[in-house]
Amino acid sequence: MTAAPHQVETAVGDNDILAVAREQVLERGVGLSQEQVLQVLRLPGGQLQDLLALAHDVRMRWCGPEVEVEGIVSVKTGGCPEDCHFCSQSGLFPTPVRAAWLDIPGMVKAARETAETGATEFCIVAAVRGPDKRLMSQVRDGINAIREDGNDIQIACSLGMLTQEQVDELVEMGVHRYNHNLETARSNFGNVVTTHSWEERWETLQMVKDAGMEVCCGGIVGMGESDEQRAEFAVQLAELEPHEVPMNFLIPQQGTPYEHYETIEGPDALRIVAAFRLAMPRTMLRFAGGRELTLGDLGAEQGMLGGINAIIVGNYLTNLGRPAQADLDMLGELKMPIKALSDTI
Repeated sequence: MTAAPHQVETAVGDNDILAVAREQVLERGVGLSQEQVLQVLRLPGGQLQDLLALAHDVRMRWCGPEVEVEGIVSVKTGGCPEDCHFCSQSGLFPTPVRAAWLDIPGMVKAARETAETGATEFCIVAAVRGPDKRLMSQVRDGINAIREDGNDIQIACSLGMLTQEQVDELVEMGVHRYNHNLETARSNFGNVVTTHSWEERWETLQMVKDAGMEVCCGGIVGMGESDEQRAEFAVQLAELEPHEVPMNFLIPQQGTPYEHYETIEGPDALRIVAAFRLAMPRTMLRFAGGRELTLGDLGAEQGMLGGINAIIVGNYLTNLGRPAQADLDMLGELKMPIKALSDTI
């Protein structure tokens, strides 16, 4: 995937930003600048529907009508040594989540069930700072078992920060996409995580990109960041040129430092989705965690018509999602075709 370059634009009035975005993003495929994204995030509610319609037009022009469907499974849940303040899997917080490993038959079963929904993507996730030899071996054995089961679904991984040797090993295993979220704007990262840096995450992403794997990188909104930091985050992601950006909305987790945070209002969440689409016209934007709580069924449909073109079906890592069939039915009602499995993995 090749992203269009961003250009520096002078600030315009709120009444003009949608007209500027239409010409710049829709017609020329040039993502919005940080200042322009901020203007979009501050548009009044009366312009929300026009914004969503424009974001949908951008998605259709530069990405097409297909929606990629993905399922995820956690092979190692809980007990993580990092202090990501939003995460119930951190072993540093008194959350209800306890460390557990998924065996190979469980992984094969999850992959099979994911493929049966029509999904083309299956992501293997582990709550770790980075993979050790045991985890890398389990991932390899799991991928081999999935293939021996006759399942040719595309396999992605999310295993934390990597070394170059581990990147090369994942490529050799046939992992075609790697997820590693930057989580939030660089200026806000120290408020969210203190046990590692934004730069360490960025280095892993660059190694993954240089190795030829697709890059999946997004984050979570609703962690106390300002509108300015949301705009900053959007253009930092655009600079990375990821193949996919998962859009998560904070689900306050019991026992974490963010357990008492309020969830984002639905209109604000939709405005953020549209702004990210206008910052990254060619990128796959995926509905991920928190959309059920933040948007509900109607809001999810609005998001699919407001710039989103990928979705995780079923449950998340430690939170329940909607039944997979409910999302597939929604896509059918919206007449959005599900992306077919690529002939080349």
